[in-house]
Amino acid sequence: MDRIPITFEGQVLYARRGESLAAALIAGGVRHFRETRNGACRGLFCGMGVCQECLVEIDGRPNQRACMTKVVTPMRVARSLADATLPLERSRSEPVEETQVETPDVLVIGAGPGGLSAALSARQAGARVVMLDERSLAGGQYYKQLSVEGPDIAPPDRQHREGARLIAEVRAAGVELIGDALVWGAFEPGEYGVAIEGRSQRWKPRCTVIATGAYERGWAVPGWTLPGVMTTGAAQTLWRTARRLPGRRVLIAGNGPLNLQLAAELSAGGAEVVAVVEAAVAPGLAQLGDLLRMACLVPRLLLDGLGYRLALRRGKGRMIHGALVAGIEARGESLHVALCRADGQPLADAFEVDCVCLGYGFEPANELLRALGCGHDYDAARRQLVTRRDAQGQTDIPGVYALGDCTGLGGAKAALAEGRVIGVEAARACGYRPSAALRRVHDAALVELERQRAFQSALWSLYRAAPKPPSAGGCLVCRCEEVSFATLQEALDEGFSTLGAIKRHTRIGMGRCQGRYCAATLDERLCALTGQTRSDTSGFAPRLPVKPVSITELAGTAEKQR
Repeated sequence: MDRIPITFEGQVLYARRGESLAAALIAGGVRHFRETRNGACRGLFCGMGVCQECLVEIDGRPNQRACMTKVVTPMRVARSLADATLPLERSRSEPVEETQVETPDVLVIGAGPGGLSAALSARQAGARVVMLDERSLAGGQYYKQLSVEGPDIAPPDRQHREGARLIAEVRAAGVELIGDALVWGAFEPGEYGVAIEGRSQRWKPRCTVIATGAYERGWAVPGWTLPGVMTTGAAQTLWRTARRLPGRRVLIAGNGPLNLQLAAELSAGGAEVVAVVEAAVAPGLAQLGDLLRMACLVPRLLLDGLGYRLALRRGKGRMIHGALVAGIEARGESLHVALCRADGQPLADAFEVDCVCLGYGFEPANELLRALGCGHDYDAARRQLVTRRDAQGQTDIPGVYALGDCTGLGGAKAALAEGRVIGVEAARACGYRPSAALRRVHDAALVELERQRAFQSALWSLYRAAPKPPSAGGCLVCRCEEVSFATLQEALDEGFSTLGAIKRHTRIGMGRCQGRYCAATLDERLCALTGQTRSDTSGFAPRLPVKPVSITELAGTAEKQR
């Protein structure tokens, strides 16, 4: 197995070829990646390129996301400092050329389960299909593929293998799959700005399938910005892509089955998972009906869940129901975690760990959909916007289809079935006639979709909870701009009552993550104050570019890096 040297602040670490820089640094004992303007330390948080907390300097290039940087050659890495002088970007000297325009029949944005199945169906119907994904490896968050190999690497599991088979099938069908493609903008009526290999391109497909997934909701309690505190998804990415543990002694907290799956995976990898802290109450006789429905609908998924629970018990980890993380405090090299009940009453339980994984629900990654003007409705039960679509997955913008968790949480298995349906419909909209065999697949997928949705309904009835972090004035609501709840309350007390006014007055939402981790919290507070309901017109307006892209990339003059 290749070992690649990384020089980090004078210390030489060794990475496995193909793993992310973030995985290599954490394996080398580095948790502190950057410093804020106020001198606070930050580390890996989301693990998927959304939060911008893992920015480092690589070979003199500042503000590089460690979680999205693959190690293939030796690197010199340094922490990012807020007051550092930024060098001029290297660029080619030739004149800027006219932006390249690509016009496939169907453009699929996002190579997760739903996007992959949609691309496959559309291609099988005869359409020319191109799939773009920001990551170098397809699979999305559910089918995360191993990026390393070697005799000491745990082999791929069933979930890995299922994803690999689907990816291979998509490629064999003739879908053009482009990784490291950053879709940074969406413009009416259906045009997209994409950065690939240092150049921005314009994409004007006949139809688009948007399958950009979701990211985990922030859990704004004291200490949630400390290095060593990360989302459940970030920890799972470390393990499932690089076979790296986020820490040796881990506490996992949140709401939903993903937390139990992570506990089982980390325990199998050698971590000590001290507890899984679940916001929902322990299931009892009242939930027996939901369990029976789940067993009848998709027995394998229910058995998987029971297996995760048994794995936690075998590892001597505790399962604590009806509890929340109330605060996290750094004590030397450890993190001290305090718990409370849903009503904020403190619990006696406390833990000393070196990693805390938080998974308190998801926010749909719907920035492109909102930028296009697609309508959304608020789902009060899930506390998220749900994309307005018809039965074929088309939004209220002609030629724009959407599926999966970017439209509202539905699960990977539902997205797979939904993709089969929507891929056929997108090809039909381009004038292609699916074969009789493909029409049968389409009809079977509709039946499977209803089954998976029924399973998800029973599952979330079992995990029913509406966890909200206990209020703490000194806690940061906006981790990018380091704005506290106390500052927010002062603005409200001074009479600022619109999102825009509060944003201008306090800088909440002006940071690198573009409000992804504070907008929902702020919107909920304002709606509670004014008696309004969240909608597609509340919250921050989509801001372009939706992901960080350099000026030289926009101009098409950036040098390709690695």
